[in-house]
Amino acid sequence: MRRLVAMCLMLMAVLSASAQKFALIDMDYILKNVPAYERANEQLNQVSKKWQAEVEALNTEASTMYKNYQNEVVFLSQDQKKKRQEAIMNKEKEASDLKRKYFGPEGELFKKRTSLMTPIQDEIYNAVKDIADQRGYSLVVDRASASAGIIYGSPKIDISNEVLQKLGYSAE
Repeated sequence: MRRLVAMCLMLMAVLSASAQKFALIDMDYILKNVPAYERANEQLNQVSKKWQAEVEALNTEASTMYKNYQNEVVFLSQDQKKKRQEAIMNKEKEASDLKRKYFGPEGELFKKRTSLMTPIQDEIYNAVKDIADQRGYSLVVDRASASAGIIYGSPKIDISNEVLQKLGYSAE
């Protein structure tokens, strides 16, 4: 009796699993073939380098101020020492604040990335959704995602090229 119940449960699981359709996409592959993504990445790299140079300039200035202070400390009065130390600390704080402003969790780079990438991601999502709706897929998984945990995915269910076509691009 137990065997019969177990077999029935397994059969139901297999039948219900086979009733659902799945597909894979490779988001890295898709993004690599979307020119707008490459342009957005280039913009982000340029602005990031510019902002990094600004932060490094302030750090260099603070470092130079500290070296000068060390060379002159024996000739300075207590009041002059205190003022120089405060100036150095203010310059270091200025650099740290600027770094946080540009590169912090809610910083300018994050905002810039969001404004450039969200429209691209939305367009891809809508293309995937349209294809999934047309073909009756219950689930579409990104094989490129590290968190997906896919051990194997048949190329037959990979719809990445179809997504690119729907977006108006061709594969490499």
